[in-house]
Amino acid sequence: MDTHVLVAYATKYGATAEIAEKIGQALRQAGLRTDVLPANRVSDLTPYKAVVLGSALYIGQWRKEAATFLRANEKALAERPVWLFSSGPTGEGDPVALTQGWHFPKSLQPIADRIRPRDIALFHGALDAKKMNLIEKWMIKNVKAPVGDFRDWDAIDAWARAISDALLRETP
Repeated sequence: MDTHVLVAYATKYGATAEIAEKIGQALRQAGLRTDVLPANRVSDLTPYKAVVLGSALYIGQWRKEAATFLRANEKALAERPVWLFSSGPTGEGDPVALTQGWHFPKSLQPIADRIRPRDIALFHGALDAKKMNLIEKWMIKNVKAPVGDFRDWDAIDAWARAISDALLRETP
């Protein structure tokens, strides 16, 4: 398979990196050459036919590394198929409903509009109180965010399979 896919991500405590790895695993299982890398370690998009970019959410914003990657690579991303994802809301139920309809940072939406991603997904995240500093624990307590791992691996895998299906349909 000649299709080379990049899955780039920004994470703070590793939960989003694990989501990116799961996406990469599903793409590889479909026969796509796939690199999974932190967004701040990617310097050239030339080798990649498609890009999946994701970030952990903090107060409705992407991590700086992902936002910087999106801004710096806007032109290259607009020239290839792109999928975007965020991870963050905790608790039970639809993640978009939990965020009152939010699904992507408003500050980055104009760039996304120009890139025209194939899809923008919002996945449940994970909060591990043992990894948080005092300020983060205080914020989580004040907004009453549930602590724990709420990632829906089946939903993540299904989304990744939809990406691989789309790319395989487009490859001669």
